[in-house]
Amino acid sequence: MSILNLRNLGVILSSPLFSGLNLTVNAGDRIGIVAANGRGKSTLLNCITGRLDATEGEITRARGLTVGLVEQNVPPALVGATFRDAVLQALPADQIDSESWRADVVLAGMEVPEELQERQLSALSGGWQRLALIARAWVAEPDVLLLDEPTNHLDLAKIALLEDWLNALPRDVPVILASHDRAFLDAVSSRTLFLRPENSQVFSLPYSPARVALDEADAADARRYERDMKTADQLRKQAAKLKNIGINSGSDLLITKTKQLKERAEKLEDATKPAHLERSAGAIRLANRCTHAKVLVTLDNAEVKTPDGTLLFRTGQQFICQGDRIVLLGRNGTGKTRLATMLRRAIAEPNSTADGIKATPSLVLGYGDQALADLDDRRTPHETIIHRFDIGDQRARTLLAGAGMSIDMQGKPVSALSGGQKARLGLLVLRLREPNFYLLDEPTNHLDIDGQEALEAELLGHQASCLLVSHDRSFVRTIGNRFWQIEGKRLVEVEGPEVFFAAARR
Repeated sequence: MSILNLRNLGVILSSPLFSGLNLTVNAGDRIGIVAANGRGKSTLLNCITGRLDATEGEITRARGLTVGLVEQNVPPALVGATFRDAVLQALPADQIDSESWRADVVLAGMEVPEELQERQLSALSGGWQRLALIARAWVAEPDVLLLDEPTNHLDLAKIALLEDWLNALPRDVPVILASHDRAFLDAVSSRTLFLRPENSQVFSLPYSPARVALDEADAADARRYERDMKTADQLRKQAAKLKNIGINSGSDLLITKTKQLKERAEKLEDATKPAHLERSAGAIRLANRCTHAKVLVTLDNAEVKTPDGTLLFRTGQQFICQGDRIVLLGRNGTGKTRLATMLRRAIAEPNSTADGIKATPSLVLGYGDQALADLDDRRTPHETIIHRFDIGDQRARTLLAGAGMSIDMQGKPVSALSGGQKARLGLLVLRLREPNFYLLDEPTNHLDIDGQEALEAELLGHQASCLLVSHDRSFVRTIGNRFWQIEGKRLVEVEGPEVFFAAARR
């Protein structure tokens, strides 16, 4: 049964975000929306809710349709509310007292501990805040559920919980979600919409097989365009030859034939369209300074402790060698960030072995944390580059433009950048440091799929040595060639991440 119909829908700002979009949403659909940062995913969701009017086209909704939308950020009015109250307030005012059990059912389904239910949202982690917004959207049991980047800030356990929760929803409730998490899209979607300025594509497949089908369709379009343009060129060449012969012979028939060939060429050129070329949100490039050392870092039974001295785990005897791409696996709170801090200190002070960690003196560190704390929100992107690197004004502007920042955006504070733009700026800073060892904490946060794939290609192409922490399963599977897991009080090497992923789900 059709719930929503989008006909020739389009939104144009300075340029089209999307146009001519046709989409039918049926009961039970699970639709993943895929597009680069800033290319219309949130805009489309707001059009479906009715909050935003499209520039062109129309949306037909089933009579009485109710829509639940999960936005990316906590509304300021809810920051001081407790988890439970934030969910309760999503019910109609006249139902809060009599229907409060609905909030309890949703909170139980999301396995929210009772002690967290009475905490203010401002005191909760980004992951729990995200689940609070999802619970708010669902508590009134809308006819269709929309989610905008629902896995942002979630660790693996919460992502698994969300996947199971979504898959347990009533099968007749359609879910439409915008996400850059490839593994999540594969787990929860059955249809995929690739949103484009023109000719958006819909496949009745989860993300990964849909991406293969999209690439095949784009390749076929490219071949068709090349063939049509070649045919048009041949027609024009034939027309030119016949024109010369017709003029020399005075044949009106050949002149007419010449005109017909030119008209056929023009019609073919007008009708054919070039294959879609994705506009990059900004290039990602990395550097890999040479080092002759084979062993980059030695861990000699280092003790990883909390700030108050409580032992979290011991590393045992471990080595990080050139070409290693080590993924550090462990639940939140087990000490991953503490170990990263110790590694940073050891690389900054290569003659020190106080923590049981010894780094080769030739190491140059490229460090990126998920909060992008190395970026000063008060500086502009241009100031960020100019003050750190002696590269000159024009070179700085060229690099920033290549990273997706217009001249106008280069002069605004970093705080005004989107999450994706900040991530690309942070990676540009890493590149200019020319490191030979990368320490990356959630590097794919805020990156769209194009950015994630570009980062993967750079790390693999440069055979970069790195240790990384990530909840992005696709990224971990692609990049990692060694895996360290925190088990109990020990750091152990495991064959791969799949057992840990499965354990996180349990």
